[in-house]
Amino acid sequence: MALDGIYIYSILCELREKLLHGKVSKINQPEKDEVSLLIRGSDNNSYKLLISASSSYPKIHITENGKTNPLTAPMFCMVLRKYLINARIIDIKQVSTDRIVILDFENTDEFGFNSVYSLIVEIMGRHSNITLIRQKDNSVMDCIKHITPAINRYRSLYPGLNYIYPPKSEKLDPFDFSIESFKNIIKENNLDFDSKLGSKIFTGVSKTISKEIYFRFSGDITINDLDNVYSNIVKFFSSISNGNFSFNSYSENGMIKDFACIPLNFLNECEKTEYKDPSKLLENFYFERDKFQRLSNYGADLSKIVHTNLDRCLKKNQILNDNLVECKTKDIYKLSGEFLTANMYDLKKGQKEITVQNYYSETLEDITIQLNTNKTPSQNIQSYYKKYTKLKKTEEMSLLQLRSNSEEIDYLQSVLTNIKNSEAYTEIEEIKKELIETGYIKFNKKNKKGKNKTPKLSKPLHLVSSDGIDIYVGKNNFQNDYLTLKFADKRDIWMHTKNIPGSHVIVKNNGHIPDKTLEEAAGLAAYYSKAKESVLAPVDYTEVKNVKKPSGAKPGMVIYLTNKTINIIPKKLDNI
Repeated sequence: MALDGIYIYSILCELREKLLHGKVSKINQPEKDEVSLLIRGSDNNSYKLLISASSSYPKIHITENGKTNPLTAPMFCMVLRKYLINARIIDIKQVSTDRIVILDFENTDEFGFNSVYSLIVEIMGRHSNITLIRQKDNSVMDCIKHITPAINRYRSLYPGLNYIYPPKSEKLDPFDFSIESFKNIIKENNLDFDSKLGSKIFTGVSKTISKEIYFRFSGDITINDLDNVYSNIVKFFSSISNGNFSFNSYSENGMIKDFACIPLNFLNECEKTEYKDPSKLLENFYFERDKFQRLSNYGADLSKIVHTNLDRCLKKNQILNDNLVECKTKDIYKLSGEFLTANMYDLKKGQKEITVQNYYSETLEDITIQLNTNKTPSQNIQSYYKKYTKLKKTEEMSLLQLRSNSEEIDYLQSVLTNIKNSEAYTEIEEIKKELIETGYIKFNKKNKKGKNKTPKLSKPLHLVSSDGIDIYVGKNNFQNDYLTLKFADKRDIWMHTKNIPGSHVIVKNNGHIPDKTLEEAAGLAAYYSKAKESVLAPVDYTEVKNVKKPSGAKPGMVIYLTNKTINIIPKKLDNI
């Protein structure tokens, strides 16, 4: 499941058809390793070209999805705008069949002369990069990732240097190879005709395509018949080079297992989904994965802060519980004090112990009490009473702190759940603001210079049930408080997972709420909670008038009475 040179070849066929001779009208850099170019094609339609140098999901394709751009454009974006705005695409090519794409642009330079610039896209995992060069002197104008000699001894990439291509592959070009070179590379490397042969000898051929080659021809040919092997493989790649594409994804148990620009016969048992173009297939496959990973990375620092505080609370919880175990002995000290007081006239300084009668027991058995030989009888008595008083106060304070600590644990777990369920950067920013206001993140006022603008807050999730009733879901604790305490009417239905961190869900009550709507809303409450992956989750629901926020409680923390509980499968609504 990789974006290989063969699939890139199919993408470039699409790009040539739609973008060649098109004009660049906008350039943005929504991510640190990703740029988008709005291009008006020769057919007068506008296309958004997405180019990503992500270490996990590098790619190039036409996209219909948009992202929020930073208020201040990064330097690389500014350089691209300077040289490529209003430029025309004059060529789109691929280096051999490798994962290197070159987009040539023609534009007037600062002196009014026509210049040609190349945007070189290297789709190579963690080595992926996007570099703008000026063709006449091969100089690097800028690149999205600067590579210094300390990072790469073979080549450096930063402004002012001459551009050097990545090391050339010693494998064969699948669209241009002779029978002699084919036979030589097999014999020199002592290769067998197996499912890995294609990826071992051809540039840009992934393991998936290699498996397909083997599946198609393994029944008819062997490694001993190289002429026949050569003939069949040439026909296979000729079909691709002639544009005989079929864009499909293959799923198993609802998860996409693989995709390709040709039919994958070895996956015939999987569910196949057809696409009309390679860009749409890539976008469907990568968009959610890329979004999830970027949001996870974006929220990783917040998660670390929350986990640190959660660990602190859990350790404190253990200490407090240990204190309560010790405090269970407090009555022994009180009784010892009483028994010593009743037998005070039998006490003498220097005694190590005294045996007294337990007059609280029906059998009146004797008990032995240890004494400090350096203390007077009165001091020994007082030491037992002091120990009792200390343990009693410790027990009272421990119980209070245990309750407060438990509430803090619930709150921190709710924040972790909100971070995990975040679907936009603005939601992560709101959680960060929440942690600042609750004191978990120290806010440095010096860093606020030039940032007086109040960020636009995201809105709670709004959905409509199958019965046409409005449902609202809080995506963080600020939104939870807003929905429950300000937005909702006292007759509306409030929902939350039972004893599990999650979102507040409000169902608008306009007179009657059908059971179907209640089930759908409960499914949402379970889905946007820590129980998201559970088979069934318990969800409490009650009227909003029964929900109260205790004085001094943290954001999103409420108490409620007279509720009902429903066990439901966590599930989104289709209109999300």
